[in-house]
Amino acid sequence: MEQNPTIDGIDDPNEVLISDEMPEVPEAHVADEALNADPDIDTILRQDDEWRDYFMKGMENAANNDEADEKRQYILDSITTRISLQEHLLKQLTLLELSESEREMVALLIGNIGKDGYFVGSIPDLVMISGMREDEILRLLTVVQGFDPPGIGATSLRECLLAQLDVVEDSPWEDEARLLIDKYLPKLASHDQKFLCNVLGLDNDELQHVIRLIRSFNPRPGLQFEGDDTEYVEPEVFVVRKEGKFIATVDGRQLPFIRISKQYRRLLQDTSVSAETKSYVRERIRAGAFLIRSIHQRQETIRKIAQEIVDAQSGFLLNGIKDLQPMTMAEVADKVGVHETTVSRTVANKYMRTPLGVFELKYFFTPGLKTESGETVSNKSVQDVIYNLISQEDPAAPLSDQAIEAELKEQGVIVARRTISKYRGILRIPPSHRRRIK
Repeated sequence: MEQNPTIDGIDDPNEVLISDEMPEVPEAHVADEALNADPDIDTILRQDDEWRDYFMKGMENAANNDEADEKRQYILDSITTRISLQEHLLKQLTLLELSESEREMVALLIGNIGKDGYFVGSIPDLVMISGMREDEILRLLTVVQGFDPPGIGATSLRECLLAQLDVVEDSPWEDEARLLIDKYLPKLASHDQKFLCNVLGLDNDELQHVIRLIRSFNPRPGLQFEGDDTEYVEPEVFVVRKEGKFIATVDGRQLPFIRISKQYRRLLQDTSVSAETKSYVRERIRAGAFLIRSIHQRQETIRKIAQEIVDAQSGFLLNGIKDLQPMTMAEVADKVGVHETTVSRTVANKYMRTPLGVFELKYFFTPGLKTESGETVSNKSVQDVIYNLISQEDPAAPLSDQAIEAELKEQGVIVARRTISKYRGILRIPPSHRRRIK
């Protein structure tokens, strides 16, 4: 949401809103004209008698003493801040008895730990920079790897998981888990459970206990120190259905308020104020009126573009993604009568609430694929078909890309195998040999 723009230099908390209905303002004016000779300015300032900003009432008489300052500082000091991974590790460094050179190297090693918790530095580079022997640096790296959280500073997933297994207490599956992590992680990733049962000497139920133990570990122990504040989106466009037609409206509450201090009215009425100052004040008020009109124009542009999207995607709004139509920004720009770059800027980071949920405006702009009948379908619709086909496949005989290609062809959609592979990547679906469960 945009910040509420205000006119600089306003000290008076009793401000007024500029009227939404602004008359056209002439560009030129007489520098020393009187207030009642300028109907444009007078119209704007007359709103001063009708509107009041009362949200700051009482602020002028707020206490400003030592007790209030102390309370304010206490509140500020009480605000908690998230500690970073490096800060967490450096605090543990202060508890170690090390020489100055060792302490500097450990700090350097900590600085080479990525946000996911893995050591990403180069030992040869550290040798060259510090002059310390490689075996000494590796010894100090093992010191860092003993820090909290378990698995920190590992150089591989295998190291990370084994370090976390070392702190597990009284698990009956520890030996099997250690062997699996040490030797057969790729087989676990490919879901080759039959092989794992054979090499570990377990039946399938016992293997599941081992897998559950391993999956209880954190493969990226450093991420727990990353910010996890949820980012909420606020729809700016709302779609409602009226008399069988979908209508796009723009949330008027998101319009910023522009306020003019009462002090400016007093300046215009003060006979002791110079004509030059009054001329400057009038220009600033006119600038505010221009900004109001610009904001209204922005909202109207958003509404027109959103309505074009809604008109083109009425099938989607009724039936879901299978009826999403291919659409380009150039097509919408041509219908609205603006440049394509205007559409691109307008839809950026804006969201629309529809009967099907909240969607980013850019979601509706997709290229199309030709069907055998000559029609075009959205690539997102094709991705949805691929996702549904794979979700319904037999886990013991997953669909290959060639089989998916044949299924789509039966539905009249011609898609190259490399395109299917690309769409699988977008959907984060692994190839068939990795989806197979024996």
